Amino acid sequence: MGLPAGRSASRSRGTAGRRPAVLPLLLLLLCPGAYGAAAPGEAEAPILYLWKTGPWGRCMGDGCGPGGIQTRAVWCAHVEGWTTLHTNCKPAERPSNQQNCFKVCDWHKELYDWRLGPWNQCQPVISKSLEKPLECVKGEEGIQVREITCIEKEKDVPAEDIICEYFEPKPLLEQACLIPCRQDCIVSEFSAWSECSKTCGSGLQHRTRHVVAPPQFGGSGCPNLTEFQVCQSGPCEAEERMYSLQVGPWSTCSMPHSRQVRQARRRGKSKERDKDRGKGVKDPEARELIKKKRNRNRQSRQENKYWDIQIGYQTREVMCVNKTGKAADLSFCQQEKLPMTFQACVMTKECQVSEWSEWSPCSKTCHDTASPKGTRVRTRLIRQFPIGSEKKCPELEEKEPCVSQGDGVAPCATYSWKTTEWTECRVDPLLSQQDKRRGNQTALCGGGVQTREVYCVQANENLLSQLNTHKDKEETKYQSTLKPSAAPSLSITFEITDGGYPNGKDKQAQRGAPKPVDLKSCTGPVPNTTQLCHIPCPIECEVSPWTAWGPCTYENCNDQQGKKGFKLRKRRITNEPTGGSGGSGNCPHLLEAIPCEEPSCYDWKAVRLGDCEPDNGKECGPGTQVQEVVCINSDGEEVDRQLCRDAIFPIPVACDVPCPKDCVLSMWSTWSSCSHTCSGKTTEGKQIRARSILAYAGEEGGVQCPNSSALQEVRSCNEHPCTVYHWQTGPWGQCIEDTSVSSFNTTATWNGEASCSVGMQTRKVICVRVNVGQVGPKKCPESLRPETVRPCLLPCRKDCIVTPYSDWTSCPSSCKEGFSSCDIQAQLLCGMWDLPEPGIKLMSNALARDSGIKKQTRHRVIIQLPANGGRDCTDPLYEEKACEAPQVCQSYRWKTHKWRRCQLVPWSVQQDSPGAQEGCGPGRQARAITCRKQDGGQAGIHECLRYAGPVPALTQACQMPCQDDCQLTSWSRFSSCNGDCGAVRTRKRAIVGKSKKKEKCKNSHLYPLIETQYCPCDKYNAQPVGNWSDCILPEGKAEVLLGMKVQGDVKECGQGYRYQAMACYDQNGRLVETSRCNSHGYIEEACIIPCPSDCKLSEWSNWSRCSKSCGSGVKVRSKWLREKPYNGGRPCPKLDHVNQVYEVVPCHSDCSQYIWVTEPWSICKVTFVNTRDNCGEGVQTRKVRCMQNTADGPSDHVEDYLCDPEEMPLGSRECKLPCPEDCVVSEWGPWTRCSLPCNQSNFRQRSADPIRQPAEEGRACPDAVEKEPCNLNKNCFHYDYNVTDWSTCQLSEKAVCGNGIKTRMLDCVRSDGKSVNLKYCEELGLEKTWQMNTSCMVECPVNCQLSDWSPWSECSQTCGLTGKMIRRRTVTQPFQGDGRPCPALMEQSKPCPVKPCYQWRYGPWSACQVQDAQCGEGTRTRNISCVVSDGSADDFSKVVDEEFCTDIEPTIDGDCYLKDWSSWSLCQLTCVNGEDLGFGGIQVRSRAVIIQELENQHLCPEQKLETKSCDDGQCYEYKWMASAWKGSSRTVWCQRSDGVNVTDGRLKTWVYGVAAGAFVLLIFIVSMIYLACKKPKKPQRRQNNRLKPLTLAYDGDADIILCLHRLRPLHDTRLLTRMQRIQAVHDTNMGLENEYCDHEITM
Repeated sequence: MGLPAGRSASRSRGTAGRRPAVLPLLLLLLCPGAYGAAAPGEAEAPILYLWKTGPWGRCMGDGCGPGGIQTRAVWCAHVEGWTTLHTNCKPAERPSNQQNCFKVCDWHKELYDWRLGPWNQCQPVISKSLEKPLECVKGEEGIQVREITCIEKEKDVPAEDIICEYFEPKPLLEQACLIPCRQDCIVSEFSAWSECSKTCGSGLQHRTRHVVAPPQFGGSGCPNLTEFQVCQSGPCEAEERMYSLQVGPWSTCSMPHSRQVRQARRRGKSKERDKDRGKGVKDPEARELIKKKRNRNRQSRQENKYWDIQIGYQTREVMCVNKTGKAADLSFCQQEKLPMTFQACVMTKECQVSEWSEWSPCSKTCHDTASPKGTRVRTRLIRQFPIGSEKKCPELEEKEPCVSQGDGVAPCATYSWKTTEWTECRVDPLLSQQDKRRGNQTALCGGGVQTREVYCVQANENLLSQLNTHKDKEETKYQSTLKPSAAPSLSITFEITDGGYPNGKDKQAQRGAPKPVDLKSCTGPVPNTTQLCHIPCPIECEVSPWTAWGPCTYENCNDQQGKKGFKLRKRRITNEPTGGSGGSGNCPHLLEAIPCEEPSCYDWKAVRLGDCEPDNGKECGPGTQVQEVVCINSDGEEVDRQLCRDAIFPIPVACDVPCPKDCVLSMWSTWSSCSHTCSGKTTEGKQIRARSILAYAGEEGGVQCPNSSALQEVRSCNEHPCTVYHWQTGPWGQCIEDTSVSSFNTTATWNGEASCSVGMQTRKVICVRVNVGQVGPKKCPESLRPETVRPCLLPCRKDCIVTPYSDWTSCPSSCKEGFSSCDIQAQLLCGMWDLPEPGIKLMSNALARDSGIKKQTRHRVIIQLPANGGRDCTDPLYEEKACEAPQVCQSYRWKTHKWRRCQLVPWSVQQDSPGAQEGCGPGRQARAITCRKQDGGQAGIHECLRYAGPVPALTQACQMPCQDDCQLTSWSRFSSCNGDCGAVRTRKRAIVGKSKKKEKCKNSHLYPLIETQYCPCDKYNAQPVGNWSDCILPEGKAEVLLGMKVQGDVKECGQGYRYQAMACYDQNGRLVETSRCNSHGYIEEACIIPCPSDCKLSEWSNWSRCSKSCGSGVKVRSKWLREKPYNGGRPCPKLDHVNQVYEVVPCHSDCSQYIWVTEPWSICKVTFVNTRDNCGEGVQTRKVRCMQNTADGPSDHVEDYLCDPEEMPLGSRECKLPCPEDCVVSEWGPWTRCSLPCNQSNFRQRSADPIRQPAEEGRACPDAVEKEPCNLNKNCFHYDYNVTDWSTCQLSEKAVCGNGIKTRMLDCVRSDGKSVNLKYCEELGLEKTWQMNTSCMVECPVNCQLSDWSPWSECSQTCGLTGKMIRRRTVTQPFQGDGRPCPALMEQSKPCPVKPCYQWRYGPWSACQVQDAQCGEGTRTRNISCVVSDGSADDFSKVVDEEFCTDIEPTIDGDCYLKDWSSWSLCQLTCVNGEDLGFGGIQVRSRAVIIQELENQHLCPEQKLETKSCDDGQCYEYKWMASAWKGSSRTVWCQRSDGVNVTDGRLKTWVYGVAAGAFVLLIFIVSMIYLACKKPKKPQRRQNNRLKPLTLAYDGDADIILCLHRLRPLHDTRLLTRMQRIQAVHDTNMGLENEYCDHEITM
């Protein structure tokens, strides 16, 4: 290869200068071709440049399919990796840069799919198997793989994986699995020994056991379920004679010789007899009579087509033997009547069948290798039924798996689950029973539940229909043209339709929706039908407080007309609303107006007053203060001063600078808040301001102080009338399509759906006077009128879409087996059944219930609910129609024809026998049988074989009376009964002919002429049996949405009924059908299932006040317990010790909502008044009140405790009133703020201004600045933000659960720990990085939801009293949160109607009897009777008429038969340490084999084992148990964890190993016994791998030696000796079981 050679060369060359070139030398020696062919004396240059290729690109092409092209990059590169020119690489070696490919299109998804092969057997992981422990504990980890192929579904041929990967990733090829530990067969203990099979001599007795757990995962198989041992009931006593008659076996049945052969034999003996016979034959008249009689007999004889019955004869040898067994003359055996040496018999005929028919078409007409194969059948007919043969007819039907093949075979229909749309989210199912919000469900929000319906559809219905259409087109095309043409690679087009398209495509979607099919067709997990959902809770609109009333302004400043204006006040939206109609439509009005006069749009606003400047340049005296003003608009915003050119400019304010010795007044205080918000007839708004005297005037020359009235000023405020107007808006109306607007192309969405057009919405807007109502629109400002029309987007209209109707459900079968309900009703009406009127009604009700489905239905499913004005779902979703009345099934019966003439053994055979008489004696006669319909019409013999029960006897023994025999007529019919119990009926016969004169024929004991029997008695007695069933609610359809349940919709409580089975007995105590007692089988009794009651709490109390008046606190509300839950109701939340539950939420109080308001200080009252000077030290006071702060300022006086007491201003203080000549200074100004951080090196200060200069003799002005150090937490504070903990998850008041919000509060905390107004922290610009709100979730209280009850199961017993029917339900939605828990009752049982158990009962075999002889070949007989029982073990079966057992096949070979099935075992799981491994439960039952004669062991069937999967299994463990020692032994047993004693089913090899030494000695003994016995010819015994020949009692000891891989403790020191003896007997009997032998072995 060029690549490795080039790399090696370059590397060696590159390193030549650094180390010896040893590597190239070795390469040359070992790989001479590595450097290519070298020129003589010179090596060829190494390959340095190679072609490189990139990945293949996407398949491109005009059409879909195999005609695409894909390309890739090809370049030349140096071996070291860098790219170079193409000329450096060899052009001949350049790879292709394009190739053909298959272009995948979307519609290929219907044609290609992944084929998933089955998972192969779980194989152990190699690395894990090396570490395998000695004892299997849980199992072995393994891996299993499967084949996955991309196939073209129509042709079933593989395709490239890339095609399927275009639509779906390739599924997993392997998965982990678990190889569980092997589980051996577990069997029960043996039953008690049966009685001995023989009443005398040597017999057998048996005991049986059944399978408790089947072998699994490679465990040991089950041992024999039957165990035998030899028994001796006593010696058989018989009279010992010197000579005895011995009869031999009957010869095979043979036909008599033909007449010509017999005549030839007789010619030599008697010629005279032949002459006489010839004369008789030659008589023409006699010959004609014989001919006519034969023709008449032949015409009247019904021939059997399927039974060729030929009656022959068989003989046997009768001999006299002495007691030594030697033959003697018959005269020694003196006996009046000798045994018959001949008898008529039926010639044996083997079964003959026809040739096989052709194979039927495959039952699976489609192609799908993933699903099970179909079957095809061929049959053959019986040409000749077997007569007298033990061999049964061979199988008449043969099946084999098949797969439909060929180009015309369509893919199989595949099915998948489909779901409807989710219904609207509903919150009401989550509400508790006591929740008052149940009455108003429209306002609910938050967490809820929504449902949908699941239905099954045919997944590839469109594909199959397209293929069929394509096939029809191809056939039409083929027929219409003679010139063949190449078919296109793909000529199928698909129209993909889907629901939900706008612009009227709903009909197309409905047309393309698949119809629902039977739910059983779909496999795989069922999609969930319930899910939690969320309805967003509407956020209520929150607005700010009203602003203060603005100035009187024009309605429109751009159009200033008239003298009317409005005063406005406004508020803003602080929290935008959501939900409802959206927008601000849910908010209250945001603007109020008051009409006013003389409006202006702009005005001057004083910002501050300048210093008082005395007039004429004086230093004191009267003066003026100039106001500093700005121009503002009606909203208070500063604007250009030019806009106020028309406004009146504020004039200077008069002021006064006190001269020495003048009276000094303080500055005016600020105006108080207005006393009223408006002015009316009785109310008028006032504001007050005041000033106080700081110093009195001197007595001489000074300006005196004004009187007290001049120290206060009052002005009017809020002079506007109390007539407030505002615009009131109604809700927005429905969006109506605007036809004037053309359609538009938009991608806008409306609630997640595409919008189809533009519409218009309108609302009502009226002018409202507060506290009055609607007024004319001119009262409100027109320019501020809200809009009444707005555009809107119309969501697409969604019509109701339903699937097509499903197929009609099937009607009952075309006929009913047996008699129909019509027949019963007719018999009731006709009086054939003597029932009272209530009985007739009850029987009619029972017939109505048992008549099955009489209607067929079909349904369809809503897959899209109407919305946005779409078409409603008006068409019915459910249709039904009556089925045609089912006809009675055609029944068949055997018709028996007359018996043929009794055929005797030919005289040529019997003439040599002593006592034989020609023309009389025993014989056999045959008859024909045919199959007839119930109406008498002929039917095929196969119909009667299937439906008419056992075949009547074809032959019977007959007797041709001899001269000495008594002849009697046939029995007459029985006389009629009068109906009374205890009455009898009779039948008669008479003696005929010469028999009347014979005395022996008159013996009524031997030949009775009259028979009597009791009449049937119709008295029946009904008795209740068994326990009551569970309380069962009546089944009815719940009103549910879309067929799915939501919480609270389905009735799970209330009045129901419980049932007890009724058994009906006749007067003899025999169980009969319940209909005989006029009962439908049950006693019904009303019962009550109590309804669950949820925990009941009180309503929430009111919220408490916030625990803090400033900053973050908490508020609390509570509920208390009213009633505890019962009957499975919703549990209570966690309560405290006084049965209360609390809810605590954070709250925040605005620190400025209540403030201290102070009035100006009073005049300083001097304590020691100097009347001359009126000055000195004193005290002054002021009022301090707590008031509520509003936008208009402090308004109402409130209690003082609402304000912070620590911040309460002083109400009194010491003061100093200056003397007239002293300097007067103003009040101290505010302290400056301390610079941070606080420390005593920093200072704060405040200042005061001199107001009156001192006189010459007066006191000079003090220092006007005061300083103090900044002390932390005294006059200087640090501020920082503090975040509280998260609150609990808070929901809307209208929500139950779902999405909520957790909040936390932000406080501004002073360094002394006190919460203060947030502005202190905000002024410092502190960083706020915390998130105050976060989403959270409150778990929804979802009630447990259950599936519907399953249909009632089949009865656990086919007959008897103890049968039960079970139905189950499953949890479809587990409960969540505080939801109602799931009930414990997930299974209900109901007794089955009592049915009698009929079975054949076999009597014991009689002793071997030889007719008219003492020994030889004889017969044994036993009685077979039909018995009825109630199915219980202690019921003594009572004999009934055999017709009740006609459907039960009797056991023919009575010497060997299978017992009845054992009961199903408990459902057992595969577990380890009590944990289920997930393999599912399994149940088992078995049938043991019973042998009564060892000779027939080779004909015995195999013991049977049957398993089935089950639910609700349990884990069981098996442990060895041992009793205390008693001497040298103790009892050891294997016990299941539930206390049942069982046996491990494995035969342990070490038992045989211990006894192996004894086997060598036993072989010799067995051989000697074997040679001592005479072995007659017997059929070759068939080996039975299930049933060991003559399994003796030791098997139980051997089987139980190990239990679940644990060594059993030694239980008997004599065990080995006993086992050796048992094994010897075992092996001996294995060789002697078919022998006639006098040897006897005792145990």
